[in-house]
Amino acid sequence: MTIRVLLADDQTLLRSAFHVLVDSEPDMEVVGEAADGAEAVALARSARPDVVLMDIRMPGTDGLAATRTISADPDLAGVRVVMLTTFEVDEYVVQSLRAGASGFLGKGAEPEELLSAIRIAAAGDALLSPAATKGLIATFLAQGGGATAERDPGGHTERLSALTGREREVLVQVAGGLSNDEIAGRLQVSPLTVKTHVNRAMAKLGARDRAQLVVIAYESGLVRPRVD
Repeated sequence: MTIRVLLADDQTLLRSAFHVLVDSEPDMEVVGEAADGAEAVALARSARPDVVLMDIRMPGTDGLAATRTISADPDLAGVRVVMLTTFEVDEYVVQSLRAGASGFLGKGAEPEELLSAIRIAAAGDALLSPAATKGLIATFLAQGGGATAERDPGGHTERLSALTGREREVLVQVAGGLSNDEIAGRLQVSPLTVKTHVNRAMAKLGARDRAQLVVIAYESGLVRPRVD
């Protein structure tokens, strides 16, 4: 099955490099290129890509606004957005994940990392490496962290009551950046059992994917950033 990829970046040379890289893979194809967020949204609706590589900072409609529009469109529920950042810890990263992005990747990533990110997102998983998760937590710390009415706009705290004890336990581990295999080892259960708990937590909390679970865990106060 071929993964359909849309490239959204205002730098023509960078888009061209990504295009050549993606098209060189037998299981991928580029179905469109956009120079700004508005064009990215229009192409997402017409080309129906599986994954959008979206630059955060673009003139006009930026990647954040475009991601929010794509994520809010029921017809584009199957489209996954991976945000591209100049730095792994970007001031807009948390907002991007809240807007519905499946994760983020630094523009300086190796080609293999970029291709892996596309495959991970297309599979419905979240691109949140331990390093990226630590950066996300650091951003929460910089913003003051903690659960307040203003920091829990989706009412996640109330919805947490629907989770079972084990689902909460798994959610805490997900928020720490652990993979299913790592969580399985810690809780002494099978990876399949962990995946089931993660999927149920996503359904109950209305999360699109694993990335959204991390945001919800912190916004609700279930997990609090720790200052070392």
